[in-house]
Amino acid sequence: MKGAMAMANSGKRRILALAGAALSLVTVAGCASDESPAQPSGAPTSVSSAPKSEFTPSDTDRDPSERIQGIKIESYDPGLHLQTPQRVAYNYSPPFGGRHDAVWAACNGVVYSKAVRTEHMVHSMEHGALWVAYNPDQVSGAQLDSLKARVEGRPYTMMSPYPGLDQPISLQTWGHQLKVAAADDVRVNQFFTALTLNKYTYPEVGAPCDSGAFDSDNPPPFDPSTPGPDAAPPK
Repeated sequence: MKGAMAMANSGKRRILALAGAALSLVTVAGCASDESPAQPSGAPTSVSSAPKSEFTPSDTDRDPSERIQGIKIESYDPGLHLQTPQRVAYNYSPPFGGRHDAVWAACNGVVYSKAVRTEHMVHSMEHGALWVAYNPDQVSGAQLDSLKARVEGRPYTMMSPYPGLDQPISLQTWGHQLKVAAADDVRVNQFFTALTLNKYTYPEVGAPCDSGAFDSDNPPPFDPSTPGPDAAPPK
């Protein structure tokens, strides 16, 4: 009798052990199915972890354009206005800061087909616009198309021919200028990255680029002549 009971208890223990093992397997399988799948190799990196360009501005690196080879940087007082048709005797060509017309040129991704009065363009840069100027005798075809692609429809940018320009291409923002020989110069990307709406480098942050007082379809024309003695100083 005792032997029969011992055998029965042994059988129960064996059944319980097998049941426990099965439950353990089910639990492990369930945990495995709840885990997130491994990220496949070659998956795109998230935006937050993507490396930034060394020319991206930040609170600790406010003006990375200072490291662009060949850039000119000047300090200008903002808010120095005059009225059309008075001119300014700018000290740079194209100008990239200083006294300007009270009306700003539309700078919401406009590609002007004709040269525009510079006093209006300078005011737009005070609002944060990046101005792409080019010599129409030296830039055409693929080079011109490449520049247009950077500007068309892009807020706070504008582009226009600039007759007599001493280099094929000149890039300007308020207080900054870079002249290059070709649209594919690596410094063009550096300039756009460092200075497109860089809040640390232009005076009127938040000012508009739309201009109801300015006819972008028929803008005031560029005057290539030397300003007369009645021209205002740039500073």
